[in-house]
Amino acid sequence: MKPVIVMQSDFGTDSGLVSCMHGICKIVDPGLEIFDITHILPAFDIEAASFCLQYTVPCWPEGTIFVSVVDPGVGTDRRASVAKLKNGSYVVTPDNGALTYLDQMIGIEEIREIDESVNRYPKTMEISVFHGRDLFSYCAAKLASGQITFEEVGPAYPIEEMVLHKTYPSVIKAEGVEGSILWFDPFGSAGTSIKNADLVQCGFKTGDKATVKIYDGSELLFEGLVPYERSFGYVEKGEPVIFNGLTSFATIAVNEGSFADRYQLKKDQVYRVEIQKL
Repeated sequence: MKPVIVMQSDFGTDSGLVSCMHGICKIVDPGLEIFDITHILPAFDIEAASFCLQYTVPCWPEGTIFVSVVDPGVGTDRRASVAKLKNGSYVVTPDNGALTYLDQMIGIEEIREIDESVNRYPKTMEISVFHGRDLFSYCAAKLASGQITFEEVGPAYPIEEMVLHKTYPSVIKAEGVEGSILWFDPFGSAGTSIKNADLVQCGFKTGDKATVKIYDGSELLFEGLVPYERSFGYVEKGEPVIFNGLTSFATIAVNEGSFADRYQLKKDQVYRVEIQKL
């Protein structure tokens, strides 16, 4: 069976842009199957693209070809690439930081720069602002259909040259773990840089309670005793809870409420967080 193509972008769903990318794949090979992750990633937000990939890729079969297009540098000399992951899947994307979390969570086995002389849609050579269609989708379709091998994508280059965006690593300590709050979901739950596995490594077990401290610089914004549970429903309505988030990272939330609103945390700001075992 041919691998499927799975796409994400910041193009939105209120135009024909996504349909164009699907269509180019079908021109290359009408038998290809194309699916979508999302096309409403925040505009120009490379980190959001990187984050979304790291928890979506493991949910698809080995060999799946992902197309990720958040590309504020489209048409410039930034590299257009295909990365082969250590789990056997591929990501076709601008090399602008979109591979950062995949590099950390899965690993990049090899990366190649797309040779535009042979792996670019030939009928739109005069257009430089829609590489999502003309380069990434077209190359992904040739790879998925078997018209080219990974080696025929273009020249390999050192993984060390790959562009990585800034990350906020967690630090495991004797008494717990320290990290950052990086984002809030639509319910106001706080997503952290602390991996689910970090809490397990620290010895946390379901039902434990933890002292949680949240700082803005040196200012303490929140301190409380918070249960570590499987999900929201294990605490009373309105009470805070820590749980293993679906995005691979620990989440702090309020049952049927907004943690961000309750504690007046700004959704465009990074906070330091400490989680210590009681």
